[in-house]
Amino acid sequence: MAGSRAGRLWRWRRNSLRRRSDLIEAWIVLAAWLIGLAGSLFAGLTTADAVQQKLDEQRTERHPVTAVLTTKAAGSTSAQAVDDSHVWAGVHWTTQDGVTHTGRAEVHAGSPADTPVTIWTDRQGRQVAKPLAPGEAEFQADWAGVLAAVGAVGAVFGSAQLGRAALGRRRLRDWEEEWVRVDIRRGGKTG
Repeated sequence: MAGSRAGRLWRWRRNSLRRRSDLIEAWIVLAAWLIGLAGSLFAGLTTADAVQQKLDEQRTERHPVTAVLTTKAAGSTSAQAVDDSHVWAGVHWTTQDGVTHTGRAEVHAGSPADTPVTIWTDRQGRQVAKPLAPGEAEFQADWAGVLAAVGAVGAVFGSAQLGRAALGRRRLRDWEEEWVRVDIRRGGKTG
């Protein structure tokens, strides 16, 4: 156990075989871990909070309104069928300021014209989707935070890997140049 830990920390110890690029790589890895942990925590919490606030705002701004079907709803076998018992049909409603709006709502198949239907509207009376329940909103906000955290970690570690790959290519070039200089068989000099 101690040997494997020492093997991972060799870049930090003074040693005649350690190259400058080894130390730079060690700093890149350390920075990636620190920035990745802190950045993912920050991104996750910030995103979850922002999504939660937006969903809470939607719950306060949206309200149910009773609309009525403009015509008889089609049967469940029509192309407008949502499932066996629901179809999309035209509805209209009037806002508090007396403006009439039209839209489409999911209703029971075969419902007659003038059937009342509950829809959701915003402050301007425009039809909107029903807001999420508090538990659903919290779940969605949490998952948005998790995805933001994973994205932040991926970006940090991806950038670190690009830096490490560039150092690896540089090391290979340096080794090749050194080998050509030292290789006696190719006319190089050893001293």
